[in-house]
Amino acid sequence: MPSFDIVSRFNFPELDNAINNTNKAIAARFDFRGSPVEITVDKKEKKIKIVADDGMKAKGVIEMFRSAANKRGIDLKSFDFSEPEATLAGRTKMESKIRDGIEQEKAKEIVRMIKDTKLKVQPSIQGDELRVTAKQIDDLQAVMKFLNGAGLDLPLQFVNMKS
Repeated sequence: MPSFDIVSRFNFPELDNAINNTNKAIAARFDFRGSPVEITVDKKEKKIKIVADDGMKAKGVIEMFRSAANKRGIDLKSFDFSEPEATLAGRTKMESKIRDGIEQEKAKEIVRMIKDTKLKVQPSIQGDELRVTAKQIDDLQAVMKFLNGAGLDLPLQFVNMKS
């Protein structure tokens, strides 16, 4: 039976490249000269932390980071930045959790959406991935097209297409 997997995988090496490009852009900008700006990644907790002098500079760094990430092929839906918070040192920090994998609640919602299409497919949750099987490849392609147009706030990839 034809099948494919729905995954949400994050490319951490490309994230490192995007952060390096952002740091180069910060060094080149006149308004950031002499202003300590930090961008750090915690790959274990899957978080990005940006620390700047004030909220405007933090938002500027986020815009530069988003531009660099987009150029590197990273889906911007993977990031959800918090509002600026004051730190003890009188600076401003912003954090973002990196979305890697499909959470259980979101997986259940996607399964329900697929079943509501009334296509002859069988979705199943397998950890942080979904597997969709059907008798015809056309039904699987219809599911892919449906999910791409569904406007989910999660970057999805379709892998392991088997016929």
